Amino acid sequence: MIVTISIIFQDQYLIAVNKPAGILVHRTKMNFGETESVVNSLRDQLGAQVFPVHRLDKPTSGTLVFALSSDIARIMQTEFVERRVHKKYLAIVRGYVKEDITIDYPLKEELDRIADKKARQDKPAQEAITKIKVLAQIELPFEVDKYPTSRYSLVLAMPVTGRKHQIRRHLRHINHPIIGDTTHGAAKHNKFFENEFKIKRLLLACTELSFIHPKTNMQMNIKATLPDDFKNLMIKLNWNDHVV
Repeated sequence: MIVTISIIFQDQYLIAVNKPAGILVHRTKMNFGETESVVNSLRDQLGAQVFPVHRLDKPTSGTLVFALSSDIARIMQTEFVERRVHKKYLAIVRGYVKEDITIDYPLKEELDRIADKKARQDKPAQEAITKIKVLAQIELPFEVDKYPTSRYSLVLAMPVTGRKHQIRRHLRHINHPIIGDTTHGAAKHNKFFENEFKIKRLLLACTELSFIHPKTNMQMNIKATLPDDFKNLMIKLNWNDHVV
């Protein structure tokens, strides 16, 4: 199946797209069986090579930026490493997040059994910081776990660092896992959303990236709209004011 990638912004140096959930940014050794990736699809659409400068997990949708040359890719990769790119994500999580919070909790690198076979196994945990802002909450009249009702929150997550699965792991750390997260989430709540709302995906989307353009020095604020399934769910939960 050929995947058409929605382009948000393009000039002679950069291209930004709205990545669909369920597709890799690029294929690696650990994803050998995958046939589709954003890199391959975008290359075919443009008829030109694209260079990844950051990544989104396969199940995460939203704003994704590529360089159109290796030189620009190196500049942008440095911007990400030096924390000069600001990221915003929407997530739906289990429970009521009581207040805005900065999660400062170091994370050990998650190593793949095959791809990272030769990597150092005893690396210390790395600094990891995520800012969380509570946007909306809802209590539903369904017994999913051990309570007669079930509570959920819509949060804005702003990662300061960029560790693997950082937002997912941090929200799990504070006992508010993201709905649809099959690795760090809560299986009963994932199943409830699948049965009740017919949605089976990680409810995490990168909605905005902000940075200084590497050539024009203009401030860039690149925003991605939510995919229809995520958007329709928010409308069902009466969170219309936060649909982007």
